[in-house]
Amino acid sequence: MYLCGQIMEYEIIHIDETDSTNGWLRRNLATGGHKQLVVMADFQTAGKGCGSNSWESERGKNLTFSVLLHPTEIKASWQFRISEAVSVALCETLEHYFYPPSTANSSPRIGQLSIKWPNDIYVDDRKICGILIENRLQGSTITDCIVGIGLNVNQTMFYSDAPNPVSMAQVLGRETDRDELLKVFLKVLPEVLKREPEVLVSDYHSRLYRRGGMHRFCDDKGVFEAKVLNVLDDGRLVLLDADGRARIYAFKEVGFCL
Repeated sequence: MYLCGQIMEYEIIHIDETDSTNGWLRRNLATGGHKQLVVMADFQTAGKGCGSNSWESERGKNLTFSVLLHPTEIKASWQFRISEAVSVALCETLEHYFYPPSTANSSPRIGQLSIKWPNDIYVDDRKICGILIENRLQGSTITDCIVGIGLNVNQTMFYSDAPNPVSMAQVLGRETDRDELLKVFLKVLPEVLKREPEVLVSDYHSRLYRRGGMHRFCDDKGVFEAKVLNVLDDGRLVLLDADGRARIYAFKEVGFCL
């Protein structure tokens, strides 16, 4: 069972401005047929993160885009696999720039890439990328999937109240070609989508933020210490607290104390 059927060439649509690339794809979904569509915008007037979060992005500086996928034989109960695959693909894309093989033994450490549950991409304790996935269901099966991605690339000043943004330019000390970066991601993503489920799960879990040791978390009852124990197939996070009790949380039910 794979997350996508036959891998086709992506059709990339580059637009100057839209409310959000996810919204653009939703409105134009009928015209896409079964194409693998990508829409990239230089600026979003209403870019969103998960829930009610907004996404700050300076015009023409970052990579804000959405990918239309057509999963095959994916039940709604398995939809977190798509989130895992996209998160892993983004990490592997950034690793291509952060840790190129030619400099593996000579370059200084520039930050630890990880996936902050469920699907934010972090460099150490700072957020470099957010993902918003919207699935369209037919019965109990996913028919279309819109993957929205906001990746901080060349922006060096952030003005919103987001607590911990970082960009590739800040990490690398140089700008990155956005079109080339998108092409690298679109090459990596199909390879990750074709992985067997157990391999994908392992790749995701091995990159989890704060996956080792005890850390501070907060829920509706207050702050507590726990370690990341597991992420279930449906996407819920399992923590093991200091008293040895397993705590299971859905998205937005628990937070990381940064």
